[in-house]
Amino acid sequence: MKLDFNKKVVLVTGAGGAIGGATALKFAENGADVIIHDLKEEAGNKVVNQITAMGRKSAFIKADLNIPEEAQKISEKAIELFGKIDILVNNAGFNAKNPIQEFDDDEWNRAININLNSVYHVSKPVIKSMIEKKFGKIINVGSVAGMVPLRLQSAYVAAKAGVHELTRAMAIELAQYNIYVNAVLPGSILTEGTNKSFYSDPVKAEAILSHIPFHRPGTPEEVANAILFLASDEASYITGSLLVVDGGWTSGYSRDF
Repeated sequence: MKLDFNKKVVLVTGAGGAIGGATALKFAENGADVIIHDLKEEAGNKVVNQITAMGRKSAFIKADLNIPEEAQKISEKAIELFGKIDILVNNAGFNAKNPIQEFDDDEWNRAININLNSVYHVSKPVIKSMIEKKFGKIINVGSVAGMVPLRLQSAYVAAKAGVHELTRAMAIELAQYNIYVNAVLPGSILTEGTNKSFYSDPVKAEAILSHIPFHRPGTPEEVANAILFLASDEASYITGSLLVVDGGWTSGYSRDF
């Protein structure tokens, strides 16, 4: 199955990171022009340079998703630069780990703002432009943590659960305008961050992998593949879907006895 995004304009938030970067590059490989958002200029511009080297158009927009006004201006600026957004990928995320009784309020609010509120703020101007065109694809990146809560991550869990339900609410409201809204829910993905946190430690790695039927972490590219499918014309009867990409982790308790 060949996915054709020629003449499509895509906006990816948090595209300087592993999953966002892999997603942006795959869209470009399949013909799209891609707008890159991130808070880190060096990481974001690196992806821009990779995309322009493919002969596709790209631009970098810096904004702090913890600030609602900055979040909303991302899509406004993107539309100003490229004239439209056909596909929006709300990928940016932030996690903080603390016992619930010890959570710092600023850290809690940052997690809610970046993971959940930014989906609303970035999507709002895009939705208005998509309604005018009577077409659009929005893919929100949730998490299996929003399905099966993980210890010490209450803010992240609450935000991602909110993203899942917001996705479905958006889907039923926007279908009348031919706008599709779906979510991809990654499980344990091998990135620089997760490698540093636990995958480089054999004991910690095995504790996680023992619960994954495929007994390996996923890759950013595997998550990106799911995002591209939902953004493609091939997913013409799919909206309000929560597509889990976790190697079977949340299917049930995996054990050898």
